[in-house]
Amino acid sequence: MNEFRLGDILDDYCAKCKRLTNHAIVSLVGPEPAKVRCCSCYKDHDYEHAVVPPTKKELKAMALLQAQQEGNAKPN
Repeated sequence: MNEFRLGDILDDYCAKCKRLTNHAIVSLVGPEPAKVRCCSCYKDHDYEHAVVPPTKKELKAMALLQAQQEGNAKPN
C-alpha cells in the first residue's frame, strides 16, 4: 500500500472547479490524507477520496424512482 506524504499529488473532486483535478496533500491524520489543496484553484478542502457527488438531475431521478418503487410495494 502507498504511504502518503505531505505534498504528494493525488486526484480528488474539487467543489469549486466541479471536476476531478490534481491535489496536493496538506495534512495527514495517521496514514490517510485529511486536507488537500487543488492544484488548479488552490482551494483547501477535506479529502473526498475522488468521489464525485451526484448532480441535482441524478438526485431527482433517484427520488422519483424510489417513490415509484414505494408505491408499487404497498399492499392493496
